[in-house]
Amino acid sequence: MTDTNQKQLGNTLWSIADQLRGAMDADDFRDYMLSFLFLRYLSDNYETAAKKELGRDYPDVGGDARKVPLSLWYANNPDDIPEFEKQMRRKVHYVIQPAHLWNSIANLARTQNAELLNTLQAGFKYIETESFQSTFQGLFSEIDLSSPKLGKSYADRNAKLCTIIQKIAEGLNDFSTDIDALGDAYEYLIGQFAAGSGKKAGEFYTPQQISDILSTIVTLDSQEPKTGPKKRLESVLDFACGSGSLLLNVRKRMGPQGIGKIYGQEKNITTYNLARMNMLLHGVKDTEFEIFHGDTLTNEWDTLRELNPAKKPSFDAIVANPPFSYRWDPSESMADDVRFKSHGLAPKSAADFAFLLHGFHFLKDEGVMAIILPHGVLFRGGAEERIRTKLLKDGHIDTVIGLPANLFYSTGIPVCILVLKKCKKPDDILFINAAEHFVKGKRQNQLTEEHIAKIIDTYKNRTEAPRYSRRVEMDEIEKNDFNLNISRYISTAVGEEEIDLAKTHTDLVEIEKAIQKATKDHNKFLKELGLPLLPTTD
Repeated sequence: MTDTNQKQLGNTLWSIADQLRGAMDADDFRDYMLSFLFLRYLSDNYETAAKKELGRDYPDVGGDARKVPLSLWYANNPDDIPEFEKQMRRKVHYVIQPAHLWNSIANLARTQNAELLNTLQAGFKYIETESFQSTFQGLFSEIDLSSPKLGKSYADRNAKLCTIIQKIAEGLNDFSTDIDALGDAYEYLIGQFAAGSGKKAGEFYTPQQISDILSTIVTLDSQEPKTGPKKRLESVLDFACGSGSLLLNVRKRMGPQGIGKIYGQEKNITTYNLARMNMLLHGVKDTEFEIFHGDTLTNEWDTLRELNPAKKPSFDAIVANPPFSYRWDPSESMADDVRFKSHGLAPKSAADFAFLLHGFHFLKDEGVMAIILPHGVLFRGGAEERIRTKLLKDGHIDTVIGLPANLFYSTGIPVCILVLKKCKKPDDILFINAAEHFVKGKRQNQLTEEHIAKIIDTYKNRTEAPRYSRRVEMDEIEKNDFNLNISRYISTAVGEEEIDLAKTHTDLVEIEKAIQKATKDHNKFLKELGLPLLPTTD
């Protein structure tokens, strides 16, 4: 599917969502809409695998969408069903009953069947509980089909669902059935719902333009190695992954074969489910990613709690957009936590450095970490100053990038990107002041492709440019008490233009001559008309 068609599909689905959600909050309706889109993907993927598995035995319905081939096969081959489903669990790791496939559900919606709601509930539960891999467990747990937001009675809710699903089915039928396009449509809808969610959007969405910068930074060395073959990222982590868009962006840049495994962590259960759906919708196999539901700061993920140094997990690339200035309440025992022990605990008022240190602890020696944080981490005092100083003295902060204000749906504050490396080679720190380089939008400011390319090119080549970028030695940073406020190192003031007095005098003389000539010419006309003449210097 072309980029134009993908955009049209996204627009069509968003138009349907905007039309049908009525008084329902964008956040609430988002979960229904995206779950139905995901069911369509699972169904298409499952039927493709079933057709391959059954070969000539797969029923031919002549392209009639009202007939579901697997329903016919199940009816004619009841004794073979257990073995078939065993094979499907082995090959695609999940099972969908024929009655729960998208085309079956769409047919119920088209005919306003009173059993659609019950059938949908049973289908979601079956996929969660009867599938082979844990990836599918609880996947639809936050989809409340009994919610009064859909309607007061069962009949009202069923009718609402029939309308929503019928419209989605009609919208999808106008486009190619290429399942790859559903991933792009899903991502587009996430962005559109984020735009309507205001501050809540920060919980699950990183704007694409910022995602592009972070994902490019952490893959740059792998994409363009100075010598030898292209490096492979064996692992990438986002410990506050939201809907997973940052991780998917990294994968897109590296290619499916360029990454070993994707790891993500998300505290919000609804967003955690969105991330898992997003991975699968973009063709990431359930064996190629692991998303964990839990609190990053308390480190509930057993995978990351390994105490044996030889087995401790570490990652080639880490990207993150954690909640800004999140208030937390660390326990006394956290002072001895291996993540924070050598740097100290972030203050209760702002967990920004706690998130940073969590990720940095799991970064490989040759890895790259890029994290989005509020500007306050660059200059705030107290515990944050001590952590920042330690990171600087140990040579771990590689680059500081200042971004414009009002780029996020969730906040209008300006933010920065910190790039960290455990074994960085240049002794200096690169500062990039991109805060004034943007296009003003109605609601959010935007970074163009040119703005993004300039940031990346400056980072890649560590180039210096007046009022934009500068490499600063540690001696100067130490003299500034390890304060990283960008304005201390890059002046944005435009110097006064020098005036050439001799040239200015000559220009004024010429102007005066021109005025006198024009006055004389004008007086000729005034004299002919008998009107008073203008004064001259003659």
